[in-house]
Amino acid sequence: MEHDAAKGATTRATRSGGTRTWWRRIRQPLAQSSFVKNFIAGLLAWFVRLVRITSPLVEGSTSVAGGAQAHLEPGIIALWHGQHLLTPAFYPKGRPLVAMVSRSADAELQALMIEKFGIEAVRGSGGRENARHLDKGGAKALIALKKALVAGKNVAMIADIPHGTPRDAGLGIVLLARLSGRPILPAAITTSRRKVLEKSWDQTTINLPFGRSAVVVGTPVFVPADADEAEMERKRREVTDSLNAATAEAHRLVDGAK
Repeated sequence: MEHDAAKGATTRATRSGGTRTWWRRIRQPLAQSSFVKNFIAGLLAWFVRLVRITSPLVEGSTSVAGGAQAHLEPGIIALWHGQHLLTPAFYPKGRPLVAMVSRSADAELQALMIEKFGIEAVRGSGGRENARHLDKGGAKALIALKKALVAGKNVAMIADIPHGTPRDAGLGIVLLARLSGRPILPAAITTSRRKVLEKSWDQTTINLPFGRSAVVVGTPVFVPADADEAEMERKRREVTDSLNAATAEAHRLVDGAK
C-alpha cells in the first residue's frame, strides 16, 4: 500500500509539473492573441457595468462630468492608481473622454476595456517626478491630451506615479494643466462592497456588485501658465490633498449610508 501511495503521489506531481509546463507554453501566445485580449477586456467591461447597475449612488454623490462641474469643462479628471477601474461605467454617456493609459503590457487590457465604453485611450505615462524630463512616450501622450482639451474633450489621467508613492500626485498632471490652461478635477469613485488588495503597491480596490456607490469630485486645482518650479510643487501637493479628501469623502458616503 505504501508503494501504491508513493506511486500515486509521484503521478500527481508529474501531472502537476506537466500542467505548469503546459501553461507556460501557452501563456505567451495567449497574451499575444488579439481574440483572447478582447475577450478578457469584454468580461472586464461586463463586470464593471454590473457593479454600476447593481450599486445605486448614495445621496451626496456628484457626477464625474457635467452637473456642478460643467462650467469647468473641458477638464482634467484626476484619479488614483488602483481606484480608477470603475470610471468608464460611471462616466456620462455621450460626453467625449480621452484617457491616458500606461504603456505596460498589463494596462493593455484596461485600454481595450475602456474603448468598449466609447472612451479613447492614449498610451503613455505622465506621472514622472520631474516634469521637465518626461520620456518620449510620456511627452507624446501629454501632447495628445492637450489637443483633446483644445478640441473640447475631457481627459482622464492617473495622478500618482506607477510603482512610486501611492496617493501622492506626480508633476505630469500638473504640467498638463499648466500647458492647457484647464483645471484639474480630482475624482473618486467607490462602492460599499469592495476588496482591497493589501499586498499590491497601490492597494488596488476590486469593487463588487450589489452594494452602494459614491462619486465625489473634489476642489478643482488651477495651474497658472507662468507657474515656476516652486509653484508647480505647491500645485502638486494641492492635487494630492484634494484627491485624498475626495477619496475619504466617497468612502464616508458609502460606508456611512444606511
